[in-house]
Amino acid sequence: MSPLNPLNDPSVVYLRAVLGARLARLRSAPERSRGASAIEWAIITAILALIAITIGAVIQKKITEKADSIKTG
Repeated sequence: MSPLNPLNDPSVVYLRAVLGARLARLRSAPERSRGASAIEWAIITAILALIAITIGAVIQKKITEKADSIKTG
């Protein structure tokens, strides 16, 4: 790897090749399938957001319970 040009690093070259192939495949897909894919991604993102919020709420509740059970003074 050349410190003057990090874009020649093998991992960067591989990543660019993989992303280029995926973009080419997406560009060649019919419009209808792209729309369906966008809806699927939105649903998946919403589900993951709900899971993250739920986990955060559970952790916050456990921390609050533990903090309240500590006796001071």
